[in-house]
Amino acid sequence: MDEALLAAEFAPEVCYLNTTSHGLLPARTVTAIAHAATRMAAGHIDQPAYYAEADAARAAFARLVGTTPERVAAGSAVSTHVGLIAASLPPGARVLAPQNEFSSVVNPFTVREDVHLRTVPLEALADAVDDTTTLVALSAVQSVDGRIADLPAVREAARAAGARVMLDVTQAAGWLPLSADDYDYVVCGAYKWLLCPRGTSFLVVARQAQEAGALRPLHAGWVAGASPWDDCYGPIDRLAPHARAYEQPVPFLSYVGAARSLELIEELGGPEAIGAHDRALAARFREGVAELDGGYAPVPGDSAVVAVPGLGHAAERLAAEGVSLSVREGNLRAGFHLYNTEEDVDRLLRLLKG
Repeated sequence: MDEALLAAEFAPEVCYLNTTSHGLLPARTVTAIAHAATRMAAGHIDQPAYYAEADAARAAFARLVGTTPERVAAGSAVSTHVGLIAASLPPGARVLAPQNEFSSVVNPFTVREDVHLRTVPLEALADAVDDTTTLVALSAVQSVDGRIADLPAVREAARAAGARVMLDVTQAAGWLPLSADDYDYVVCGAYKWLLCPRGTSFLVVARQAQEAGALRPLHAGWVAGASPWDDCYGPIDRLAPHARAYEQPVPFLSYVGAARSLELIEELGGPEAIGAHDRALAARFREGVAELDGGYAPVPGDSAVVAVPGLGHAAERLAAEGVSLSVREGNLRAGFHLYNTEEDVDRLLRLLKG
């Protein structure tokens, strides 16, 4: 990692190991937002320029997750993207998901009385796909404990059964190399590992899914038009022929910042380089936890997210010592990212031993 660049962009006042909840905003992102907000307050509002910033963020996100910009719709929340997918399913559709999946990934399907949601253990997901499955919905990395799904197995099983796959990469994009074009739908809240302001999210729609009419543009406003600035009034004559047909009007300040954050992720080498850094720190923590008194065993794997069952009670004491992390389902959950160091890991371990 470029230490000089990281030092210029990040100066946390605590030992921050909670990217699983929210990433730190880079200095360039804060500067860009502050400048845009100041200009807005002074009456200098350039809407076309703000939409250009959103396009820059869209393009950068596409590069980071292995797709092209025309396949990406911008938005503000994962639940809205998933809700659109859920609302587009035919009556009687059967959705398969992992147990304890993040609520935003599964709950939009439960509010439809004519759609059936079935959950199974994550490790049994691929085997549970059958010819009645309409859609498999899952996260690449589980929020509750950091486990990485067997994505090749799920894709293969879904293709064999004629089912579509919706993948949430909120806890993965930025450190786990991905190819979004391998899935029918990809959703991502970018305020975590991609370090964007909250209010930044992306939806990737496969060309085949769009051309088959599998996704209905139910909230198509003027920005979803083929020529938005010409389609501000009355019914839109023609929607965008690509994924922008599913676009939401974006929050300007969030996307002004997102363009800068995603630029930094690329400058630092993208998911491959960042992932190697993050996983090395996570491995160091797993090894250290195994040596603690009390018989604690971290959830195994090679994830940048490490969960330690039964150790959640330590979070309050750690916070008092200036260490920020989170607790989920009794798990002490730590997320190691590009602004973290071996010294952060060792400090955490010392405090846990103490």
